[in-house]
Amino acid sequence: MVLGIWPHVRTETNVNRIMYTVIATLIPAALAGIYLFGWSAIQVILVSILAALITEAGMQKALKQKITIIDGSAVLTALLLAMTLPPGSPWWMTVLGSFFSIAIGKQIYGGLGYNPFNPALVGRVALLIGFPLQMTTWENIHPFLSGADVTTGATPLGVVQVARLSHKPVPDADTHQFWNMFIGNTMGSLGETSDLLLLLGGVYLLYKHYITWHIPVSMIGTVAAFSGIFWLIDPAHYANPLFHVLSGGLMLGAIFMATDMVTCPNTPKGQLVFGAGCGLLTVIIRMWGGYPEGVSFAILLMNSLTPMIDRYIQPHLYGAK
Repeated sequence: MVLGIWPHVRTETNVNRIMYTVIATLIPAALAGIYLFGWSAIQVILVSILAALITEAGMQKALKQKITIIDGSAVLTALLLAMTLPPGSPWWMTVLGSFFSIAIGKQIYGGLGYNPFNPALVGRVALLIGFPLQMTTWENIHPFLSGADVTTGATPLGVVQVARLSHKPVPDADTHQFWNMFIGNTMGSLGETSDLLLLLGGVYLLYKHYITWHIPVSMIGTVAAFSGIFWLIDPAHYANPLFHVLSGGLMLGAIFMATDMVTCPNTPKGQLVFGAGCGLLTVIIRMWGGYPEGVSFAILLMNSLTPMIDRYIQPHLYGAK
C-alpha cells in the first residue's frame, strides 16, 4: 500500500476493493472486444490471467512471501495487458507478456506498491520490442459466433503511419469514422476499441474517488491541443486532433493506466504535469516515432519521472497559511 499526501483519513476502502472495482469497470470494454473479435479475444484474456496468477504465486513462493493472488492485483494487471494486445496474439506470446508484467514489472521490485512502472505496460512494451510483427498484426472485426473468416488489416493509426512514412497526405476521417471509433466499431487491440465504454468505466472510478480527473483530462487535453496545432498548420500531413483522441489506446491509457496510484505523482499539480507529459510524448511518438502508437512508451517514460515530480512539486503543509 502506498500512502498519498497527508493528512491521512481511515476509510473502509482497501486494496482488494479497489482492484476488483477497477476490474469491474473494465469488463464492459473487454466484453465489447470479445464480441468484436470472438474466441481469439477470449483466449488472450484467459491465458493472460492464468499466466499472471501462476507467475505471481511462483515468484512469491520463491521469495518466501505471503501468496496474495486473491487481492485482484495480478488479475487486473493481466486484464489490462490483454486489452492492449492484438486479438489474435499467440498464446505463448501472451504468457511471456504476463510473465514480464508480473515478474519484471512488479515482483522484482518487492511486489504491489513498490513497482516504479505500470506492470501491464512493462509486459506490453517488452512484447512490442521483442515481437514487433505479432504485435502489429491486427484482425479485422469478425463478431462472436458470426462464422466470418478471420482476416487481417491495418488499424486507423497504422494507416496514418503508412501515409506519413511514404510522404503522402493522411486519409481524411469523416463523422461516420469518428463515431465508429467512439463506440468501438473499429480495429485495434481487443479492449481499447470502445472509447464510450472506457469513458463510462472512468466516470464510475471518478465517482468512487479511486482516480481523479487531473491525469486523464491533462493527458487527453494535451494530445488534442498539441496535435491540433500541427493539424491547423498542415492538415494534409497531420491527422485531425479528434482522430488522435479517439484512436489507439489513449482512453485506456489515460483513464486506467496513467492513473495507477502506485506509479503516478501524489499531488494534483504533479498529476497535471504528469498527464501533460504523457500526452505530449504520445503525440511526438505518433507523429515522428517509429511506432504508430505512443501511449505505452509515453506513460512508462513519465513513470520514470514521477519521483522527480514529487520531489519538486510538494503539497502545502496542512493548516499552514
